[in-house]
Amino acid sequence: MRGYFITFEGPDGSGKTTISTIVAQKLKEMGYDAIYTREPGGIEIAEQIRNVILDPKNTAMDAKTEALLYAASRRQHLVEKVIPALEKGQIVICDRFVDSSLAYQGYARHLGIDNVYMINQFAIDGYFPDTTIFLNLDYNDGLKRIETRAFKDRLDLETNHFHQEVSEGYRQVLAKYRHRMRVVDASQEVDKVVEDALQIVLETIRK
Repeated sequence: MRGYFITFEGPDGSGKTTISTIVAQKLKEMGYDAIYTREPGGIEIAEQIRNVILDPKNTAMDAKTEALLYAASRRQHLVEKVIPALEKGQIVICDRFVDSSLAYQGYARHLGIDNVYMINQFAIDGYFPDTTIFLNLDYNDGLKRIETRAFKDRLDLETNHFHQEVSEGYRQVLAKYRHRMRVVDASQEVDKVVEDALQIVLETIRK
């Protein structure tokens, strides 16, 4: 039986890594065969690509190069980790997936959401999430959270205008894929965000 592919999305600072990690752990504690992974990264080759993408020194990176690197990382992660887990019937909790590329490179980098979607169609071979949990947070609040980080990657260091564009890009992605997108208020206390997200996951796997 094929497993479930559940992704977490949201602007920088919305708590994707924290919430998705806790949700995966709670599923395990409940007896579900669940794994946590992330993008870009999750496996060795993809982590190496992640380092290139997010290195603050790589300020010369072209927008199309960035989009293609994300797609390449996504492809390797998918075939090496996600698909094998789904084929074993596992629940895959993934911090980011294709929607991030649509919002960041498609909209905020002005490459066009449809153009970036086409690049990723080639990379993912139709493997879209069963459910995507969008952690909704005002981009200004997200920026305040980013400011507290000890290390800021290349995208964290982008302009406020860029982060505002990412937020608008996600609005368009939400409208385009409303059939699989579920919104959670990420301004709540962490425990409440986890509770809301976990409920959505359980609704998905118990259908």
